[in-house]
Amino acid sequence: MSLPLMLFAAGFGTRMGALTATRPKPLIEVAGRPLIDHALDLVTAHGAAPVVANLHYLPDQLAQHLAGRDIRLSHETPEILETGGGLRAALPLLGPGPVFTMNTDAVWRGPNPLDHLARLWRPAEMDALLLCIPRAQAVGDNGAGDFHIAPDGRATRGAGSVYSGLQIVKPDLLHTIPERAFSLNRLWDMMLADGRLYAADYPGHWCDVGRPEGISLAETLLAAPDV
Repeated sequence: MSLPLMLFAAGFGTRMGALTATRPKPLIEVAGRPLIDHALDLVTAHGAAPVVANLHYLPDQLAQHLAGRDIRLSHETPEILETGGGLRAALPLLGPGPVFTMNTDAVWRGPNPLDHLARLWRPAEMDALLLCIPRAQAVGDNGAGDFHIAPDGRATRGAGSVYSGLQIVKPDLLHTIPERAFSLNRLWDMMLADGRLYAADYPGHWCDVGRPEGISLAETLLAAPDV
């Protein structure tokens, strides 16, 4: 039985500028299809269930787009809850235990990243397993990286691999955070302190589509015959 999955689709998409003035970022098209559909292709192929998407900015458009699919909706009102608060609010729809969480502003080229991550998940040792991208394989990201991965798989913050926006995480510690809206970074910091935050590199390529220039980069990546 596969793990449940949370799709983060509530954000304002401010880095996209005018492109998100009248539509939510997950509905921006790459290669003729909305970003969220690229993510859902991977989710469906893996077989994650149940699938939950959180909504806040222009929620009616996303709700209409997802209508008729087997996807549960977590409406964040009146304020947006950020990644940590959003995941905690969706837990009644996701159920107990570890869950995938996945951003909807990236495209992938290579093996199904959910399959890859699931094979590496060791719940006895790990409280979270982050899927990261070696910098040479991260298209559209010019930073120094987010996490260093030790030989045993433990993650520490710093220059190294780029966090892809996909992870498997145990949500239990979310209930210890008093704020209603907060980032998943709060959760990761607690796991880091306990030595139970792990990461793994993805063997394929990945493109960040958080900014307008990412659209053409992603389309080039998807169209490449071999990368």
